[in-house]
Amino acid sequence: MGDRIMGLGIFASIIVGGLAGWIASMIMKADTGLLLNIVLGIVGAVVLNTILSLIGIYAANSWIPQLFVGIAGACLLIFGVRAVRN
Repeated sequence: MGDRIMGLGIFASIIVGGLAGWIASMIMKADTGLLLNIVLGIVGAVVLNTILSLIGIYAANSWIPQLFVGIAGACLLIFGVRAVRN
């Protein structure tokens, strides 16, 4: 599952995840640290890739599509956390 979802390798996934989480935190105006940005980006990409694959949509195994999926997934995670807190 991990190879099919991320397709980038561990090191590249951390970099893309960190960048995606940082961009998502800027978009959502969330005050998160570097570690949480990385976690949000990676988890967001994995969750959204899984959801998209269930409906037959697959992001390419390169860093640009994964970055966009990671940003969208991290934004959804930030939105969900805010909804639960309020």
